[in-house]
Amino acid sequence: MAIALEKKFATLVGDIQVIQKELVLSKMQHIKKTRRYQDAWNALSQKISNSWDTITAVDEISSQREKKW
Repeated sequence: MAIALEKKFATLVGDIQVIQKELVLSKMQHIKKTRRYQDAWNALSQKISNSWDTITAVDEISSQREKKW
């Protein structure tokens, strides 16, 4: 009886270790995906910032407030 319980316990511990490994891998994949999105947003932000170098923010805001109809 004790040997059967030890085997069940060992199986349970092994299953828990497998689950932990899967959780760690899942978190790593989520982090990689989040970093890709962050990098894409940063690249887009840089592209937009570069296109705004010729116009000051004050000029842009004032031109947007002017009614052009």
